[in-house]
Amino acid sequence: MADPAKITLSALGLQSRGGHDVPVTGLSVDSREVRPGHLFGALPGTNIHGAEFITFALRMGASAILTDRAGAEIARDELAGSAAAVVVTEDPRQALACAAALFFGRQPGTVVAVTGTSGKTSVVNFTRQIWEGLGRKACSIGTMGVQGAWQAPLTHTTPEPIALHRALAEMAAHGVTHAAMEASSHGLAQRRLDGVAIKAAAFTNFSQDHLDYHKDFDDYFNAKVGLFDRILPEDGVAVVNTDDPRGVQMLGHARARTRGLLTIGRGQDCDLRILAQAYDATGQTLRFAWQGAPHQTRLELIGGFQAENVLAAAGLAIGAGEIPERVFPVLSELETVRGRMELAATRGNGAAVFVDYSHKPGALVSALRSLRPHVMGRIVVVFGAGGDRDRGKRPLMGQAAAKNADLVIVTDDNPRTEDAATIRAEVMAGCPEATEVGDRAEAILRGVDALEAGDALLIAGKGHETGQIVGENVYPFDDVEQASVAVAALDGAVS
Repeated sequence: MADPAKITLSALGLQSRGGHDVPVTGLSVDSREVRPGHLFGALPGTNIHGAEFITFALRMGASAILTDRAGAEIARDELAGSAAAVVVTEDPRQALACAAALFFGRQPGTVVAVTGTSGKTSVVNFTRQIWEGLGRKACSIGTMGVQGAWQAPLTHTTPEPIALHRALAEMAAHGVTHAAMEASSHGLAQRRLDGVAIKAAAFTNFSQDHLDYHKDFDDYFNAKVGLFDRILPEDGVAVVNTDDPRGVQMLGHARARTRGLLTIGRGQDCDLRILAQAYDATGQTLRFAWQGAPHQTRLELIGGFQAENVLAAAGLAIGAGEIPERVFPVLSELETVRGRMELAATRGNGAAVFVDYSHKPGALVSALRSLRPHVMGRIVVVFGAGGDRDRGKRPLMGQAAAKNADLVIVTDDNPRTEDAATIRAEVMAGCPEATEVGDRAEAILRGVDALEAGDALLIAGKGHETGQIVGENVYPFDDVEQASVAVAALDGAVS
């Protein structure tokens, strides 16, 4: 962090009304965390404006308030009677993010970011693993927290800017030189990544998700575009999967910003081109080309889509400065990410049970289709849909399962404050022939019990999660653990 004695509003790139330049001892967006001398970010929210808490922040000793015109009007009387400096800007979220970068003052020298509906977690983890294989001190940041050379839990896939820049500074202080981070649509729309000095950015794919937050598909896509037309610097490198229908569109946005472009996919013009994949029960052999020259590697990863994830990670490493000929030999060492097509258990008859985070229609389709070449028998799927989220995707999830699996079991998946039976009914509308089993543990047991030699079970939706959210409570629940328990119980009973 910069010298606290020298941090003022102007040092953070902010100018108050009247030019009052005050010392800043810390940053807060939660009024309960304000301490004397803090800059309080009174940000517009989905349900309430942060300006509603300005009175409390002032009472806690905030020396400065950052807000927009609406916020300044909401707290007009309180601000008029206060000695605190007031900064009013059109985009207070972006201003806060850039101020946080200046306040904490340090980041790993090489940072990359990944956006897309699916694959972000795998790509950032694979990128970290590549760097580690090359001897770099690296971290990944996202859904699974901060992992690698320095570790910490996170509450958001893309943390709020204060938490994010604090974490980046901590990493740098612990000697971390390379970091790969997930860029969620929420994080991009809310300017959480602004102020992060990234060297390369990747786009994986685009399908329906988060329409409970974004008003429509275009709004959702445009949030992701922000990584390329706002955050990626002009000398950065954009890594784009042009196999995705929206990939070419994203490539256009990236091309308008930077000349550093690296494409992945199956097209003849792709820089990292997938030539062929051969599947077996435990992984796949990938043949690909780098700028026309062929390479081949063994991947201990289930699912055809993993080739795209691996090449996106390789592209990020190359785009951030690594030598391609050093990157490619490391790919065979990559390990499955927790809860991403993870082999959870194997029955005595050889049938495998996989756990995957796929909780969106496109992701479920991709997971099931990618599993098919590895399976000689039937595919059984156990899945549900989360409560208090985009209801429109529920029947689409059902359709995805019905079209791509041989036996479908619909169960609960974090119903939250909604009625679980109602959620299941909305999913079942897309797969009326499916079996409905509300209790997730029982559903997994039934799925495992149905497995014959050559079959495979996919337990989809929760992946790495270790809790089931019912109402306001989180109950311990781990799909991998439940799969192991079911296999042990059934095979033990048989023997």
